[in-house]
Formats: sequence, C-alpha cells, structure tokens
Amino acid sequence: ELHSLPIEPLNAADMRTLLHSIMSVRQRSQYELDRELDFALAMDDGRRFRVNAYYQKGHMAVAMRSIPSRVPDPDTLCLPKPLLRLADKPHGLVLVVGPTGSGKTTTLASLVDRINRNRACRIITVEDPIEYTHVSEMSTIDQREVFADTRSFSAALKYILRQDPDVILVGEMRDLETVHAALTAAETGHLVLATLHTNDAVQTIDRIVDVFPSHQQTQARSQLAASLVAVVSQRLLPRADGTGRVPAFEIMMATTAIRTLIRDNKMHQAFSVMESSRKDGMVTMDWSLKELYEYNIISYDDALRYVRQPGILGPDPNDPSPPNLGGSAPESGDSRRAWRKR
Repeated sequence: ELHSLPIEPLNAADMRTLLHSIMSVRQRSQYELDRELDFALAMDDGRRFRVNAYYQKGHMAVAMRSIPSRVPDPDTLCLPKPLLRLADKPHGLVLVVGPTGSGKTTTLASLVDRINRNRACRIITVEDPIEYTHVSEMSTIDQREVFADTRSFSAALKYILRQDPDVILVGEMRDLETVHAALTAAETGHLVLATLHTNDAVQTIDRIVDVFPSHQQTQARSQLAASLVAVVSQRLLPRADGTGRVPAFEIMMATTAIRTLIRDNKMHQAFSVMESSRKDGMVTMDWSLKELYEYNIISYDDALRYVRQPGILGPDPNDPSPPNLGGSAPESGDSRRAWRKR
C-alpha cells in the first residue's frame, strides 16, 4: 500500500549521488551498461536492503525493500508442516515457485535455516543477490553471489560438486546449463533447493522440460521424474485485517503417480492426483485459499482472485441475492425474507 510522505522527491543529481554511493565500481559499470541492476545493500548497523536500480525517462531511479536481519521463523511465515519436512530430505530436487514478490527467497531461507540448525552437513548457496545471511551452526554454509563471487549460476554449478556440498541452493534456474546441473546434482545424492518464476506445479514441470531441445525432452522428463521431491507454489495475499500479508501454498509431492505423469507427459492430470492425495502431504492452492478464507484471514475477493474452482469458497458474501436453487429466484422483498427464514 502506497503512503504519501511530506518530503520532496530527490532530483536527478541527488539520485545519482545516492546510487553511486551505495554501488561498487563494478556495479556502477554494470548499471550504466545494462541500465538496471539488482543487488543487496548491507548497512553498518546490520540492516540489509534488496535494491533494484533502473532508468525511467532517461533518469536514474531505484526501488528498495528492507530485508529482516534474521530469517523469520516458520510460525511467523505460516509455513505448513509438509513444506518444513522437505528440509529433512537427504537428496533430490525441491522447487519453490511463484511470481516475483511472492516470498520464494524467504521460504528457501527458512528451509536452509532449518537444515543449518538440525543437520551436520555442508551447504553451498548461489544467489543473485544474497538477501539473508546465514551463520554456520550445525552445518557449514558458503554463500556465493553472482557477479561478486561467480560469473553466473551456471558457472557456479559447473564445479560445485567438487566443493563437496550436501545441500545446494540455486537462487534461480534461468537457463539450460543451470537446470541440467541442478538435475545432475539432485540425481547424484545432493539435496537441491531452487526457484523458478512459474505459477503452479504443472507449469513448473513444463517449463523445465521446455528448456531442453526437443530431442532431449524425453530424457529430461525421466531425469526430472527420478530426482524431483516436491514443487511448492506460493502467493502472498493481504490479510483481511490489514496487518500484513499471508502466504497461500500449493504443494505437489513427487509420489509414484506424479512421477509417472511426468515421464508420460501427462501433467494436465496432476491436479486431480493432488486433490486425492492429501494424505501424502499434498495441498492444492484451492484448499489453502479456502482455509485462509474460512478462518477470516483473507477476504473473499482476494481468495477469488487466485482460486481455480470458485465454488469451493461458497456463496459470495457481497452478493445480497439468494442462490438460485432451481427455478427463478424470488424477487419481492417479502419473498426474499421468507427464503432467508427457511
């Protein structure tokens, strides 16, 4: 929600001075070349910000978002137990997907934090940029940032297995080389956590397979079916009481049925499998939205915006007319009052 501040906006000269003061020499050069730059800013007092610098109408501009100094705990993030249990998996591929700003990075940071607190293992992350910083506890953690510590995600993953990781976090799977390296790592006994900018589990599987050339897609489906652990899709919705945002989740576990659908290129049937597999830890987005709405955590209108089957939410509380139960709805005020009594 936007709020007006009683101050004048920065002029072009002040904006240039501000941005140059928080960028390294390399970042300034990259910004001037690409006309946009995404990076993390660490202040002397420990505060951190996610920064996106860009140009508009020929002038410098910036968007900054505060990053909590500590990884929020799972209860604060409202993470469901089936999602948290994914951090206990010894190997395989866990994908957290959703649109920009849906909280993917925070969810992954929470999973890494859980591993760090409970398992003695080696964790290597590749991020662009590093948002949450982790301090080694039971695990040892190396955090690598694209451009600062490595040229790209694919370059970092090319040699990552020689660095003896048990857990690998990939900030984003953007290209064929990164996807292939992540699948190989997951297949060879490593737990790989990664994100994609997709909207749901079905779209995620299709996006990964489509990255490969057509003659390699059958093999890619087999490789993905063998290594996948779960796909977690999430959205952030405003709380009904206006106190912040809350996540809604879709969780698709890689059961035998799901693996078969991936191999056979029949992912259009996955939602039906998910609806009948709640006992396996699966959660559909509709179930998640319905539960949030029924507990008055989100509004009907916000739930309706993302639900696949609107009828699951029940009647629209904003509609004063009674439902049509077969035949014409009563029109007079007396008839309507009689229907409400019944």
